[in-house]
Amino acid sequence: MGNFYLDNEDIQFYFKAIDVKKLAEIQEDHAENGDADYVPYDLDDAVDNYRRVLEIAGQIAADTLAKNAEQVDEEGNTLNDDGTVTLNPKVRENLDKMGAADLMGFTLPRRYGGLNCPTLIYTMATEIVSRGDVSFMNMFGLQGIAETINAFASQEIKDETLSRFCSGEVTGAMVLTEPDAGSDLQAVRLRADYDEATGQWLLNGVKRFITNGCGEILLTLARSEHDIDDGRGLSLFISERNECVKVRHLEHKLGIHGSPTCELVFTNCPAKLIGDRQRGLITYVMALMNGARLGIAAQSLGVAEAAFRLARVYANSRCQFGGPIENLPAVAELLTDSRVSIEAARALTYETAAVCDQEHNAQRVTETVPDLPKEKSMPLKRLMKSLKRLNAMLTPMSKFYSSEMCNKVAYDAIQVLGGSGYMKDYAAERYARDARITNIYEGTSQLQVVAAIKGITSGIFQSYVEEFEQTVYEDAELEALKAQLVTAKEKVVQGVEFVKAKSVTYTDLNARRLVEMGCDVIIGHYLLKQAALCDRKKTILKYFLAREMPLIEKNLLQILTGSQLAVDSYLEIVGPVPAAE
Repeated sequence: MGNFYLDNEDIQFYFKAIDVKKLAEIQEDHAENGDADYVPYDLDDAVDNYRRVLEIAGQIAADTLAKNAEQVDEEGNTLNDDGTVTLNPKVRENLDKMGAADLMGFTLPRRYGGLNCPTLIYTMATEIVSRGDVSFMNMFGLQGIAETINAFASQEIKDETLSRFCSGEVTGAMVLTEPDAGSDLQAVRLRADYDEATGQWLLNGVKRFITNGCGEILLTLARSEHDIDDGRGLSLFISERNECVKVRHLEHKLGIHGSPTCELVFTNCPAKLIGDRQRGLITYVMALMNGARLGIAAQSLGVAEAAFRLARVYANSRCQFGGPIENLPAVAELLTDSRVSIEAARALTYETAAVCDQEHNAQRVTETVPDLPKEKSMPLKRLMKSLKRLNAMLTPMSKFYSSEMCNKVAYDAIQVLGGSGYMKDYAAERYARDARITNIYEGTSQLQVVAAIKGITSGIFQSYVEEFEQTVYEDAELEALKAQLVTAKEKVVQGVEFVKAKSVTYTDLNARRLVEMGCDVIIGHYLLKQAALCDRKKTILKYFLAREMPLIEKNLLQILTGSQLAVDSYLEIVGPVPAAE
């Protein structure tokens, strides 16, 4: 039997390097344990529980998900004439295995049958699952819907739904996108009308590109205030699959064929309000999206890991010019670059997950200890506010960096395999097709940059990095590597000062360059911390800096040109709109 946790030394390294026990301390002390019979005895037992859960996920990913992935990709799911969807038998098998192992309620409280795991552990599991089958992660990852219900819904709704999520009885969908409301969710038009006669909300309209739209529990963003055109008129509703919701169309996609992407038609669908009216987009969906973005970062790690391993095995076994092709410098560089990129993205994603846990735990303390003395509550509230701002930068950074990374790693895997990689005989082409969606859904890379740049230009980035700069390393070589990162930070600051002195348009035009520079500096410090624990990580850091420092300089030089021809001369350069073919 295989195991995608036990065979991944880097994930295991993180499990030890990040202080999981510290996360568990608050997670367990302030958990709603209820009558669960698997509450940890102590912190060591809690950490051991997390490890065992990852082992179980690793085994299912290797022995079931990965083995079913090819058939699922070839066959997909089936749309029925009555507007329902029949899942592929192998997708159903995957769901049943995960549900039987109690892995469908990772972060939910034990009172509902959840595992009460930190976000970090859930993120690790998401990567492991994604390595088994990228498309199945979309069902596994939609546990985030249950988190939103737990955070914002009434107790009645929680009691009706959460235990069913945990058991695997139901899956969910976040029903946001419409034909004319994609990235701009403020344009959502699906109506929500309150029926005084029945005391119910009724939903009417069309939603498009809904991942797992055939799921049993639907969280739907709808316009409850018909006289307000922007995001303030939107509320969030929960409904169960019924005859009032039809799947009109299953999208025919490039990849992730096991994930049913649906067009939904709502016709007087009964629904319940989540939380308060008018907070659907501003509060609830933004929280949901942040979790989803971190999930896509982890999904990106999984597909990149799978693609890299396939390429490495092939390069080791394929002999040309008298030896394995991995001995050729050009191939060795492709594989080395992929390995370092994966570990860099994993550092950013896992550290972001740990910061999310710190924020959630600070909030949990304030909620579960209402009589906390002012001298303790005030610093805690300040910490929570600071962590929230930091997360608002790190989460889109993680999604941006990891999804771009996995597309390149999957692309390069095909290159290593050459003609064989272009054929369906190998999974490389499937990995490349599946990877392509990661920098599109849950917000394109361009939108992640829009979200992250605020942290770069507002000083959050600089303050965060300068905390790392205070660390003094006994190893002189590590201090020298840190000095490179200090110089790199100064280049980011120089770039920020330059664009802020120009215009909003110029800042927008160079936002991606600044975010890329910021990601490199932050990742560099994460790898520097690891290098103090492991000599191999020092080598990884050296390679990373040798590759990225010239790119930081290049980005800065481009910013300093002051050129915005892409905007000012757009029509002259791109020419007239081509005639439709």
